[in-house]
Amino acid sequence: MHVLFPFFLFFQLILAIFSLPCHGQEGKCSGAPGIPGTPGTNGLPGRDGRDGPMGPPNGLPGAPGRDGLPGPRGLKGETGEKGDHGPPGPEGSPRIIDLELQKQMLIFLALRGLINKVENKIFATNGKTVGFDSIIHACQLSGGSIAKPMNEKENNAILQIVKEQNQYTYLGIKESSVPGAFEYFDETPVNYTNWRRYEPNGKGVENCVEMQTDGSWNDKKCNQYRLIICEF
Repeated sequence: MHVLFPFFLFFQLILAIFSLPCHGQEGKCSGAPGIPGTPGTNGLPGRDGRDGPMGPPNGLPGAPGRDGLPGPRGLKGETGEKGDHGPPGPEGSPRIIDLELQKQMLIFLALRGLINKVENKIFATNGKTVGFDSIIHACQLSGGSIAKPMNEKENNAILQIVKEQNQYTYLGIKESSVPGAFEYFDETPVNYTNWRRYEPNGKGVENCVEMQTDGSWNDKKCNQYRLIICEF
């Protein structure tokens, strides 16, 4: 009887605990808190944010600006040291040989009727026929001028070339502002003439002068092709 009494009290205590009113939601009662468990171990450290992909920039770059104005010119630098002399060029021909070649060339041209000398003047042609302006230009490029006889000897020298080439040529004479009056290109009056009979007769229409194959002169329009004869 004394042994059963403590056990009966323990049973009553358990029954009283389970018969307590329930204050939880929907008739559920929470049990008594249990004994706290032991703390878990710390996890591995997280990744550094710097290892991740780079985010977008704050803003897109703008268009490049225009070039600025050039700055002022800088000061001249100091003169550098003088360089060494370059290698010598090829040896030229002796002057005596050049003079001999020139002499042979003049003889060759003279034999072909392309050159004629009178006193201090040389008259020459290349055998080509061109317009009046082209004759003037060709003679200037050669270092001379269009042929203009200033006496009978010079007129005959030009005539020999004209007859050999069988071509008329223009002379360095033009009609002045006065119709029927002719002058040289420097506007000085003509001091020698060899006009054909009844010439000049252009009366302001024929402004150039040609030499025909008999040596006589004729006023002519400047739009014909004539033999190039230059004087030097």
